[in-house]
Amino acid sequence: MTLADLALFLDAPVEALRGPKPIEHVWHISVRNAPDDRVLSDAEWSEVAATMVHAAGIAEHGDEQACRWIVVRHADDHIHIVATLARQDGRHPRVRGDILNMHAAARVFEARWGLTEMSPLDRTARRRPVTGEAEKAARRGLAETARESLQRTVRQAAALAHGDTDFLDRLRDAGVRVRERLGDDGALVGYSVALPGDRADGGSRPVWFAGSTLAYDLSLPRVRERFEPVVTEADWALAEHRIREASVLLGRAGQDEGAGDVAALGDLLAVAAAHSPALVRDRVQAAADAFEQAARAPGARSLEGRARAGWRASTRALERAPRAARGGGAAVVLTLLLALVEAVEAAAAWHRAQAFRAQAKAASEAAVLLREAAGLTGAPPPGIKPRTGRVVRTPSRGLPGAPPVTGVPVRPRPDPGRPGPSRTR
Repeated sequence: MTLADLALFLDAPVEALRGPKPIEHVWHISVRNAPDDRVLSDAEWSEVAATMVHAAGIAEHGDEQACRWIVVRHADDHIHIVATLARQDGRHPRVRGDILNMHAAARVFEARWGLTEMSPLDRTARRRPVTGEAEKAARRGLAETARESLQRTVRQAAALAHGDTDFLDRLRDAGVRVRERLGDDGALVGYSVALPGDRADGGSRPVWFAGSTLAYDLSLPRVRERFEPVVTEADWALAEHRIREASVLLGRAGQDEGAGDVAALGDLLAVAAAHSPALVRDRVQAAADAFEQAARAPGARSLEGRARAGWRASTRALERAPRAARGGGAAVVLTLLLALVEAVEAAAAWHRAQAFRAQAKAASEAAVLLREAAGLTGAPPPGIKPRTGRVVRTPSRGLPGAPPVTGVPVRPRPDPGRPGPSRTR
């Protein structure tokens, strides 16, 4: 059978669908083992593939009318599974929750064959635009999707606001449409945002995003956790001093306290990106985007951490950053960026100590991007004082730590006009 014949064979059930045909009818995942895992045999990979399509709802065991699929192994450590999103009986498959179900299936194989465990599926990953959103942005000639623009705008407003009214006013001042959701007593219980011009159903209605659907930590209760009284007199030098102090304090934080601390650091990076000089703004914004998952530590968190207080105060100070930067020049910007590098590396070390591997990786990538931004200032880099103190390791997980920050490759920012990468274990 040629590849063309195989493609026709796989696509045939699409023509038999009852109802509209899907625009995107190809389902593709890769399943990969860690570099140190033993090499699985073809028979073992075959069992993995059959289990994955069963868990995903593509082809359950014994279902002769299921979707057609193939599996390809062209390397020792991984396979690719490709399926047609059309059942042979003319119905659509039910694949909702496929990633969660396949993660659960993968853990069974990890325990059975002694493979390296994946990072916990803790729902802290950034919510990426779906294919339709990316295609709409491309048609409109936009650099990013409405979801991505709103995520950034809402995060910056939340980091700076000191109350509900201030938060909603900041969103409106940024040009965002805001819809308030009120309880029976008239109190604000939620909010939704939309970009002007982003409409659906033939232009008849705006596309609204609730805060919780933009990101895990942008729901109204999570936004309210950030509210604090406005700091009065502050400038970049004060912010830089507080950032370094808080970096040391994070190394001494336990799990709940540190979770609140790194959330405040995520807000600080979002505001630093908004107020950075044009020369480094794109790199700092990329670092803030990369750090997002690191700001969302799984489990409970305390809002009383000392590092959190320092980073929140630094966030307020950065509201006056453009004025301070004009007075201090490149050296002022450089010292602040290096302080942020120190803070992000402290966060990476804390995440490794808690065995939060996905978050540690995100923090490491943000540190690399911040170092690149510092290199763009053209000022001679002053030495970074080594952090002191020890990191408290909680015994709850026991997963192996991630490698150190140095040498982490830079992840290129995705092209917003193209769909994201395939699902990968």
